[in-house]
Amino acid sequence: MEYGEYKRLYDGLHTAADVDAFEAEGYDRRLLETLINQKTTRYVRKKAYILTRDASKMLAEWNAGRTFLEIADSRKMPPILVAKTIFEKHGTPRKVFWEYVNDPSLLNSKQTAKELIEAREADLVFSPAADARSRERGRWGESLLWEWLDSQGIKYTTENDRREEGTKTPDCLLEEPMMYKGHKIFWIESKASFGDAIEFRYNATRQLIPYTELFGPGVVVYWTGHVDGLECPEDVYLEDISITKEKLEKCQD
Repeated sequence: MEYGEYKRLYDGLHTAADVDAFEAEGYDRRLLETLINQKTTRYVRKKAYILTRDASKMLAEWNAGRTFLEIADSRKMPPILVAKTIFEKHGTPRKVFWEYVNDPSLLNSKQTAKELIEAREADLVFSPAADARSRERGRWGESLLWEWLDSQGIKYTTENDRREEGTKTPDCLLEEPMMYKGHKIFWIESKASFGDAIEFRYNATRQLIPYTELFGPGVVVYWTGHVDGLECPEDVYLEDISITKEKLEKCQD
């Protein structure tokens, strides 16, 4: 994806209505949900101090009659995180709060349950439904990768196969090296996130470069896409869903 197109989407995604509007233009919903998830998560990391700083004020506002959604909108923070801050300031343990989020009927107050449901439905990133969609995207990407390899009869082990080893390994470690677009590769990493500069740099530092040091060259696949022209570390090859139209070849040496 060209940077200008990515920037238009990234800057234009704020609410569920924005996701719907871009989807109506023909954009894949998985892509849009991934972008708004990354954008919101980064914003929360940067502005997390607001929740800590305003915890007492938010509790006072809620006790005075403002809803979780109203308080969240006034601070441009995700509704579920605002509700969590208020509950915890009120003395509710974190574990209990998440039980309420998953089943608001556990609350004694129907009004509070109603507000929590509203917050849950409005939150595109931190709600149970959003978390389920994120997990589904991860499974979808891994399934595409496995089906692609299986269709070519290529043997590999997955991260789950090697979990007992206790070391971080790629999603697919090939049993023997293969050639991909003229490059010998040993592993393939599946990413349900979108590969923009921030995400790719983070993944490269935390995972991809260490993989090259342990196993040799490999491919990272961002299934919902990536920005064109990203600079790749040595021995890391960047791909998107179009990889499923390609074939791996056996090494000749």
